[in-house]
Amino acid sequence: TARTLVPGLSVLAHLEKLETQVNRSRKKLEEPQGAQAVESSLGTKIRDKLRSEVKQRQARVAVRDTSVEPDQTLEISEQKAWERKRENVKAILQAYRFTGLSGKLTSRGVCVCIHTAFEGTLLDSYFVDLVIQKPLRIHHHSIPAFIPLEEISAKYLQTNIQHFLFSLCEYLNAYAGRKYQADQLQRDFAAFLAGPLQRNSLCNVLSFTYKVELRGQAFTFCARLLYKDLTVTLPTDVTVTHQGMDTLPTSWEEQRASHENLFCTKALHKVFASFTQREKLDMSLVH
Repeated sequence: TARTLVPGLSVLAHLEKLETQVNRSRKKLEEPQGAQAVESSLGTKIRDKLRSEVKQRQARVAVRDTSVEPDQTLEISEQKAWERKRENVKAILQAYRFTGLSGKLTSRGVCVCIHTAFEGTLLDSYFVDLVIQKPLRIHHHSIPAFIPLEEISAKYLQTNIQHFLFSLCEYLNAYAGRKYQADQLQRDFAAFLAGPLQRNSLCNVLSFTYKVELRGQAFTFCARLLYKDLTVTLPTDVTVTHQGMDTLPTSWEEQRASHENLFCTKALHKVFASFTQREKLDMSLVH
């Protein structure tokens, strides 16, 4: 008998992990707390119901398996196995509705839509059209060429479709988040930039020159942000150097070091928002 592609129990265990991430992200949405509470309560009830339905489906499949006669043809057995895979994929998509995944069954298999977001802001969406046959294959998709789709598929598509979808979501959300931060910097804080923001297609290497003022004195810094892990939205390596002076005064060396720490721990556009607040504070103290 063909092997079931997605064990139902692992669906539930993985859903628990995703719910934790979703709840953490939803706390940042700019909505009234009352609406969030209602949505959270409703979402919990629906997810509980989905868990129950998945368990019931598993039980029904198990009962059908014990009733299969040994003399049934291989063709019928394989057909039932692929029907179960199709049902498992459908159950996963139902359970993942609150994590940015949605989809619909097609005549070939299933078309999955991945909705990306960063800190509560909805961003781009992508789709993967899967053909449920032996072996599973991708019919067509809208995933950007620089996302390692072939690598992810080779690792997980034939053995664990939920891990395949989860890994793909990680890459796409991280890319969307990095791109969003760079776009926000260029759009809202262009006054700080002393030249263009340079980035590659993956937005995992960013470099820019920026100006800041402290106590009426302006200094120019050069920053390079590197994201070695393509599934993260904060840089793994940050280098900030001063332009135009070999040795910085102590106070400005402290500023340079603090900037490196800020870029490592906060979203890019939020770092520059903090620079704006600091400059306003300095101006108020002067006046």
